[in-house]
Amino acid sequence: MSFPANFFWGAATSAYQIEGAARTDGRGLSVWDDFCRQPGRVFEGHHGDTACEHYQRTAEDVALMHQLGLQAYRFSISWPRVLPTGTGTVNETGLAFYDRLVDRLLAAGIQPWATLFHWDFPLDLYRQGGWLNPDSPKWFADYTRVIVDRLSDRVTNWMTLNETQCFIGLGHHTGTHAPGDRLEMPAVLRAAHHVLLAHGLAVQTIRAHARRPARVGWAPTGDIPVPATDSAADLAAAREAYWAVNATSVWNQAWWMEPVVNGQYPAQGLAAYGNAVPAHTDAELRTIAQPLDFFGLNIYNGYYVRAGADGRPERLPRPVGEPTTHMGWHVTPPALYWGPRHVYERFKLPIVITENGFAGHDWVQLDGQVHDPSRIDYTSRYLREVRRAIADGVRVDGYFHWTLMDNFEWAEGYGKRFGLVHVDFATQKRTLKDSARWYGEVIRTHGANLPA
Repeated sequence: MSFPANFFWGAATSAYQIEGAARTDGRGLSVWDDFCRQPGRVFEGHHGDTACEHYQRTAEDVALMHQLGLQAYRFSISWPRVLPTGTGTVNETGLAFYDRLVDRLLAAGIQPWATLFHWDFPLDLYRQGGWLNPDSPKWFADYTRVIVDRLSDRVTNWMTLNETQCFIGLGHHTGTHAPGDRLEMPAVLRAAHHVLLAHGLAVQTIRAHARRPARVGWAPTGDIPVPATDSAADLAAAREAYWAVNATSVWNQAWWMEPVVNGQYPAQGLAAYGNAVPAHTDAELRTIAQPLDFFGLNIYNGYYVRAGADGRPERLPRPVGEPTTHMGWHVTPPALYWGPRHVYERFKLPIVITENGFAGHDWVQLDGQVHDPSRIDYTSRYLREVRRAIADGVRVDGYFHWTLMDNFEWAEGYGKRFGLVHVDFATQKRTLKDSARWYGEVIRTHGANLPA
């Protein structure tokens, strides 16, 4: 089976990772601007002040997208670039930047997919309690209104939040990402509840004010349990593992997905978290559970499980020498089959792969080119699994490769390269990698060049 005719191919980025211009044209500071200035937080003291200079080089970057043949581009909007203090007066210059970006994308025949929040929370609002403040959902809804009023005459595909598990789990529980907090579980879950309310209010805002019919989703993440064999017992074990809630972290799917789709926290999660669960009302749960048009999934790797002697999931040890990316993430292509399948079977919502990609040891070689065969092999293997999921009845509408260009990789700084396009951060020169040309051919042939 080939990819459906309406399946689309894209690439994704995020504002703080590529835009730079952190103190340009009235942009306010985010928690990441502050975090990067704290010694020892980010690899070699790197920061996003310059990043890829996308703010200044938008025309060049859109031209590269057009050269690759991208059909869609997923980008995020910097909340503090538009609202420097998070609320109040709009920074017209910052908002106009996204106006120009959208216009350039459309002129190049590329559909814009806008993500409202990809981790760059306004620093001024963080100092007022951030996601712990019960007003934070309204802050986010008000910001959403500004963006929708300006862009919804042209943007029709929207995502509210990117990787809630990351910016709450890493940012507010383990402290390894901005804002670097290490909160106890009751506070972490209170912040998470406000995040979910923010999602619901943002969806309501888009529906109420979009000037063109809107398709709305969001983009959670997580490692994917893959059944060790095709047996019914192992499949049941993998499914159970996917929806399990561990009391010691927020790295799970059910606590985030069930309220968004079904308007309730999962019973297993309520039991696991116990007294740490924040007070909440039925009205709040109804606000969280707004109808979605698609379910975004950010998937990079997985792990293998089987049914143990008692039938419960049993995680298998990694095979010795299993390949890993430069991030240390294990290369497990079936994750891109089982992740969409687990979610589609449960919710019956169309799936969009909103992120999938490979961190490699990439550099410009003596011939002036960037040869990255491992990225090509990785992506080819993973896309074959998307194709297999579609053949087995899972509706997957499109795929966004992470990422368009090498960028600021959060706490890893500039030490990890995920891009289809190589960026020399000293000169800002862009160089198409071999994988970019290969992916362009995938798009041109609509996946027909992938191995059987």
